[in-house]
Order: sequence, then structure tokens, then C-alpha cells
Amino acid sequence: MSEPQNTSASTPAPAGTAAGPSSGKATEEAPARATAAANPPPAAGGGRTFLPQSTLLRHLLVLLVCAVGAMILLEITDPFTNSQLASLTYYAIAAGGLTVLTGLNGQISLGHGALMAVGAYTVALFLSADEPIALPLILLAGVVTATIVGALVGVAAARLHGPYLAGATLALAVGLPGIAIYFHDIFGGEQGMRVRAPRPPEVFDSFIGFVSGNSATGTKWLAYLGTICLLITYFLLANLVRSRIGRTWRAVRDQEVAAELAGINLGAWRVLAFVVSAAAAGLAGGVLALVVRLAAPSGFTIVLSLSLLTAIVLGGLGSLLGALLGSALLVFLPPFVTDLGADFGLNNTEAAQLAPFVYGVVLVVAMIFAPAGFVGTVRMRWLTYRAKQRTAASRAASGG
Repeated sequence: MSEPQNTSASTPAPAGTAAGPSSGKATEEAPARATAAANPPPAAGGGRTFLPQSTLLRHLLVLLVCAVGAMILLEITDPFTNSQLASLTYYAIAAGGLTVLTGLNGQISLGHGALMAVGAYTVALFLSADEPIALPLILLAGVVTATIVGALVGVAAARLHGPYLAGATLALAVGLPGIAIYFHDIFGGEQGMRVRAPRPPEVFDSFIGFVSGNSATGTKWLAYLGTICLLITYFLLANLVRSRIGRTWRAVRDQEVAAELAGINLGAWRVLAFVVSAAAAGLAGGVLALVVRLAAPSGFTIVLSLSLLTAIVLGGLGSLLGALLGSALLVFLPPFVTDLGADFGLNNTEAAQLAPFVYGVVLVVAMIFAPAGFVGTVRMRWLTYRAKQRTAASRAASGG
């Protein structure tokens, strides 16, 4: 469809007519009004939506629905599944932060396992005190500590791109856990630090008894705690992604030169993305320390960082839902494949070795048939279908 404003601007003014600013403006606005009348906005002619117009209110509504769904899921599942869901929470929190860094800002990080270690050891140190402070403050301390480390790394790596940034963060992932071994008197060396998970408060016991009549076990308490941290993190990240900050991150990712010409400080925005991602990793590390009840160097190797990266790639870069789905695949696929191998007559060792093989096959298949990840591919198919529908409707309207 031609642009009415350009057509009107190129039409010469009739003889004897003053081609001043007011007449030019009227000449430009008349076709625009006609075009707007002929083509109303999609919301006017499309389906009616019952969701709030405000992004904040929509996210609050989604948060409420997800909280109710998570509570029902935790109450109808057995203790083992509760422990798996608790593990899912810290994977998903870290993957959500990595989605902001890699999916929105385009920075590849292989050091998020080290940032999770910072949060985990901070929580373990605070809980080792004779009279520890309140648990929310301890988790907040883990977030702040990881944020400071992430800011230092982000400033140092602000001018690095692609494989150079990946190499720098890889050095962080390899070197930072070694600090715990060097200062073994403080951090416990190779054995790590045992984490004393706090007992559930009486309010939680009363709430579980009122909701389901079941007993509030320690596993269920940690699963609820991780779920609360996950919901809060995703609510904050979702609002951040839809804000001006998220749009600027996408501009820096897609068109660096154009963003810089528009006056955007690329280095500052990259550091901000790294700081936000590090804060999420610190919270994930604190939840991990509480769920696993241990903070040890063996739990924060390069394998953890690579697992987080594959989770967001499988789910879909730039999508928080994709980060959640990829994390669920990390948590639930290995035990499922192990049990399936045992059912087919494999011994425990063979069944355990089958799990990473199947995960690798799933990753390769996803890269071939869903290169944009699960959520990204579904979104692209849906947008393509909608575009074809609009094209067919416009052709039918023009033909009629």
C-alpha cells in the first residue's frame, strides 16, 4: 500500500494557491485521515480482549494465576516431585537472568555458574552465624554480593563481543570457584559449606494446614520458598523487558551502530544488562544453597553455566517462558530417561549414561527443527499464520 503522506507531498500546488506551511499540513493530513477511516486499528475491528491495558496490571494478573497454579501443583504432587520443582526454581531464576543478558542484549556469558556460587556462599556464610538474620535479608545479601561481582565483570567486559566475552566469562567460571579452595578455612575447601536451612515459620504451617490439610514438610517449604523467589523474579524481569530499558537493550543487540548514533551509551547499557543478570544469578545461587543444603565448588562448574545456556537456547532466546521450559527440561528429562532405561533392562550405570546422550539428541533435533527454540518457533509460526490471514483478508477486500 502506498504512503499517502509522500504522495501528497509530491503533488504540486494549484496555480494561485499559496503553498505555505498550513496548506501543506492540510494537504498531508487529508489523505492520512482518509486512510485511517478506511483502515481502522486492529483493536477496533478485531476480537475484544478482557485483559487490562496496563502492562503492570496484566503482569500482576499473570502473577496471580501462576501463584495459584503453582500452589495447586505443589499440593497435589509427592515429596520427590516437590524437590524436583524446588530444583526447577533456581535453574529457572538463573536462566531468566541469562535470557536478559543473552537473549535481549546479545551478550554470551559462560560464567553464570560462578555468579550463582557467589550467591550460594553468601547465603551459607550468613546462615552459619549463631543467630542468623531474617531469611529474606540473607537472600537479599546474596543478590547484592552477586550484583557487585557482576558489575565488576560487566565493566571489565563492556567492550568485548561474541567469543571474546564468552572467553572472559569462561575464565570467571573456571577461576572463581577456586577461591573457595584457596580460602578453605572460610569456605570449607573441596567439601564446601553445609547450609542450615531455616525451619518453616508457623504461619506457613497454618497456611498449608488450612489449604490442603497436609503437613508442612521441609521439602515443601523449600519448594514454596523457591517458587516465591521465581515468581517475583519473573514479574520484575517481565516488566523490565517491556519497559524502555528492554527496548534499548534490543536496540543495542540488533543495531549497534544505529543505537550509538541515536546517543545510546553501548557500554553502560551492556553493564546494566550484566548487573541485572548477575542479580538473578545471585538469588538463584542462594535458593540452590537452601535446596541442596550445600555450597561446594563441585556444584558450580562450567557444566552448570553451559546447562543454563542450553536451557535458554532450547526454550527460545529472549523469552522468559522459554527459559522456564528449558529449565524444566534440564530438571525432568534426566530422571525420566534414567527410569526409562531401567525399565528396558539397563543397569544403573548404563541408565545414568543414557540421560546426557538423550539430552544431546534433543538439543540437536531442536537446533534442526526449531532453531529459534520452542517458544520462538511457535511464535514465528503463529505470526506467519496471522500474516497470511491478513494478506488473504486484504486481497478479498480489494477484490470485492
